[in-house]
Parts: sequence; structure tokens; C-alpha cells
Amino acid sequence: MKLTDIRDNDGARKGRIRVGRGIGSGKGKTSGRGQKGQKSRSGVAIKGFEGGQMPLHMRIPKRGFNNPFGKDYAEVNLGQIQALVDNGKLDAKATIDHATLKAAGVARGGKDGVRLLGKGEITAKLTFKVAGASKGAVAAVEKVGGSVEVIDRGAPEHEKKAARAAANKAARAQ
Repeated sequence: MKLTDIRDNDGARKGRIRVGRGIGSGKGKTSGRGQKGQKSRSGVAIKGFEGGQMPLHMRIPKRGFNNPFGKDYAEVNLGQIQALVDNGKLDAKATIDHATLKAAGVARGGKDGVRLLGKGEITAKLTFKVAGASKGAVAAVEKVGGSVEVIDRGAPEHEKKAARAAANKAARAQ
């Protein structure tokens, strides 16, 4: 075998359709574009164009706000955790954190950690180490004899920025 003998498998590459090559090809004369009009010609980009009228996507009002400093928590309810403990997917004696909840398949996403919410009943005495917890969830866990440790994820971004500005100002004053 030589390098010149190497070829793709049959059907691996589909040949392009040659348009405008006569009636017999099935794509002759207008090349499958129909007759006349802007779309029969080259250089057409009319997605969302409404003939000069204000397009729909510009007529509709803007809504909402995307907070650039907002935290992304995986929210987990106490009822879900109790179900996992009952099924034996979580060890009640071990500390429950983001990694164990992710391994159990409850905490999806949440690049900033897990936030514990109080929906559902909890009967097992558990120890949590999470990025956040609601007051109701903490009360429910402590009522059964468990504990919740909230990890400090550091100062918010705007506070870090203010601290850097103050440090730069102090450095310039010297």
C-alpha cells in the first residue's frame, strides 16, 4: 500500500451539487432558487428584516437584569438529602459537602458551591459543610441534632475591587 492509494470509505464525503448545469441536472437555469426577487440573487441577508418597518425584536421592550456579581449555587432541599440517606446513597455519618452531593447526583452545576434549602422533612442527624443555607434549613438540621457549617467564599467582587483601589491609592501616596 502506498500513500497515493489511501482513500476515504465509500460515502464518507458527499460531493457538492453542481448547480446551473442544464435542465437534465435538475438544478439548471435558476439553480433551485426560484424566479426573481431578492432571494434569487447573491449577497442576501434578510433574517428579521421587515421591509424597513421596525423589526419585532426591536419593538419588544427589554426586561430583566443579569447580575455580573451574582453567585451560582446548586440548590438542594433537605427532603432530597433525606431520600438519599434512606436509599443508602449518602453516608449519614460522613460530612456532606458539594463533592458528595455531586457524586450522589443531586447538586447539578453550582460553580460557587451548594446552598441548602429547607423544603421537605429531615430525620437523620447529619453534618453539612456548604456555601450557603437558609435559616429554615439550618433550624431543621439543628432540631434533629445535626450541624451546618457555612464556608466563607471570600468577599464579594465589588468589595475586592474597592480594596484593590484603596491599596493602589495608598501605594501612589508614598
